[in-house]
Amino acid sequence: MTSTDRQRGPRIRVPRAHHTAEQPPVGPTRSDTADAVIDCAVYVDGQRQPPVEPVASLERARAVGGFVWLGLHEPSQAEFETFASRYGLHPLAVEDAVNAHQRPKLERYDDSLFMVLKTARYVEHDQLTATSEVVDTGEVMVFVGPEYVITVRHGEHSGLKELRAGLERQPDMLRQGPSSVLYAVADLVVDHFVETVAAVEEDVEELEASVFSPDRTDDIGRIYQLKRELMQLRRALNPLEGPLTALAERQVEQVPEQMRSYFRDVQDHAVRVREQLTAYDELLASILQASLARTSLADNEDMRKISAYAGIIAVPTAIAGVYGMNFDYMPELRWHYGYPLVVLVMVLACLGLYRAFKRSGWL
Repeated sequence: MTSTDRQRGPRIRVPRAHHTAEQPPVGPTRSDTADAVIDCAVYVDGQRQPPVEPVASLERARAVGGFVWLGLHEPSQAEFETFASRYGLHPLAVEDAVNAHQRPKLERYDDSLFMVLKTARYVEHDQLTATSEVVDTGEVMVFVGPEYVITVRHGEHSGLKELRAGLERQPDMLRQGPSSVLYAVADLVVDHFVETVAAVEEDVEELEASVFSPDRTDDIGRIYQLKRELMQLRRALNPLEGPLTALAERQVEQVPEQMRSYFRDVQDHAVRVREQLTAYDELLASILQASLARTSLADNEDMRKISAYAGIIAVPTAIAGVYGMNFDYMPELRWHYGYPLVVLVMVLACLGLYRAFKRSGWL
């Protein structure tokens, strides 16, 4: 695979920990009425402000001229309703955020944006089998308004704790407002796709080596399973290009002009990952055809060997069948050396046939 190192501006580099979820911060920032709240903070001029109760965070952000970032994990309908009414979220977007299982999309509701992103994680395994789970997907929903950004995660990976910490170390980026968080989340999601595809490449290479190895292997089931996993990745990534294109090329009220170049960079790398997925899928199709052809060739070789040995065995069988007819007058029937001569003829005939089949490549 080509190098995935990015050449970009203020890159938000954070440690990757796929299985790490956001941890609640110390302080009274978690409301008893919203158990799904992972973190909530108000940011003014790129700086995190003292802790505030989530239910009062929006009022606090308005009072100090900043914005609030509220992080939720798999909220129930009742837990989300408290914030939906305070933030004025559209009921359709709220329903999508609670129920999950949405395809990537970008929707505009009055003065807010609602974006759905699919996340991906490579599932480690000792050996690829016909039933291996290679890719695990989740979802991140992002609500963006003039004074708030709400992230809703579904799944046990792609936590945003490190992402939030990385952004807090870059106040210049946070000064761009809620759209900076949307960019950082989209960038993180695409980076996870890059990492997942890089790991899948190793499985593709292992299958390719197995199919063309001297040993006889049955890889058809494993190839088909990996193609299914790649299809799952493509279904999660391909629809994301549309929303990223809209954020990068169209004028969106919630996204300042200076942020569009960042979304354009994310879009570019999403396209590159999509092209890599397409290439791997086509390569797997070729490997599958090669595996089928090799299996067919092996079956033909087996049939030729069986036919050759059947031809060799047919000679002594025919001779024994003739002498087993019990006629009174047969060549050398009463001769003292008749039996060893017939056996010798059988052996020489079998050796001759074996040598002929060996030269022709049937054995």
